[in-house]
Amino acid sequence: MNKPFNFRLLLLPVTIPAIIYAQDEVTPTLNIGDPAPPMQVREWMKGAPVQEFQKDSIYVLEFWATWCVPCKAAMPGLSALANKYKGKVIVIGVDILEQKKTTLKKIKTFVDSMGTQMDYRVAVGDSNYMEKGWFDAAGERGIPHSFVVNGEGKLAWIGYPYKLEEVLPAIINNTWDIKDALVTRNRNRHLQARDREVTEELSPYLGDERYKPGDLGQPDSALQKIAAIVQQEPGLKYAPFVAFHTFSALLKTDPQQALAYGKEVMATPTYEEPACGIIADVIEIYSSRIDLPAEIYRLGAEAYQQEIDQFPYPQLLNNAKRYHKIAECYFCAGDKTKAIEAGQKAIAALKERKGYSAYDLSQYEYNLEEYLK
Repeated sequence: MNKPFNFRLLLLPVTIPAIIYAQDEVTPTLNIGDPAPPMQVREWMKGAPVQEFQKDSIYVLEFWATWCVPCKAAMPGLSALANKYKGKVIVIGVDILEQKKTTLKKIKTFVDSMGTQMDYRVAVGDSNYMEKGWFDAAGERGIPHSFVVNGEGKLAWIGYPYKLEEVLPAIINNTWDIKDALVTRNRNRHLQARDREVTEELSPYLGDERYKPGDLGQPDSALQKIAAIVQQEPGLKYAPFVAFHTFSALLKTDPQQALAYGKEVMATPTYEEPACGIIADVIEIYSSRIDLPAEIYRLGAEAYQQEIDQFPYPQLLNNAKRYHKIAECYFCAGDKTKAIEAGQKAIAALKERKGYSAYDLSQYEYNLEEYLK
């Protein structure tokens, strides 16, 4: 099985709402607008089998695996959609990418244990057909991932399941523009691939504090390089990797420009949601290396809060840690009132987590006492 990859994995702990795999920019052999391939399943685990896609019926195929935590988090939302659009949309969970040791019995046990949280049809992909003929052919490398087949038997959309709430109404009402969806998908794939390539070009300018304490790299050279890259590909200006390098360089050269740029990043989606987490990460990285102004710390607090507000599966996010970071940012910004408020939220959120760390609790409580002085 492919090794998990995520752009924030290269920087700080992962918080993106899906398991992502490394993906080269290749032209998919299956794309939006193409006739949907046939379904081939090894066994139906739940619900009436679907032998073929019927005309005028809409299908959502949700690719998942028992080991995939975000997949499990997406299931209640899919169940809600299946019930909301009952009679109009048929939702099918297709199990792929399972570990070799996972038997059909284990998959069935998992499906049964989910109960109404997995309230739609479920099948296990036949050998590698569904994985290769659908998933790989579409150039996808991460689950959970959804494919929507419209009433004409064509692929109308491919993407993360949390976006189905936006997509399905238009497909059902025949107002969905497949050509526009195809252009958007191809554009996003190109930007994602190019954004990943860019970080290899820009990393030499970051500096290496591990071996050279205090080394802040070459931020002016980085900004010149970034300007040339963005001139060639304007869509990369606020993309996650480019945002990381741009914001890092600006923090070292002009914090006020960094502030303005950071706000733009947080308001601008690219091939995924606005890279608010990147802004928060960079501020944390350089908070001990650079004398940052209060406005930057406030921006960091806002970035962490935006990450909390935008994350589609709150149960997967460590909100306690983020509120703790928000409190630290506000305290560094000189806003004790907001620091206290966030510190209290951090403790409350931590206590809601099963088996929470007593050490973390002591740290959060200690910090709160400092804010209260």
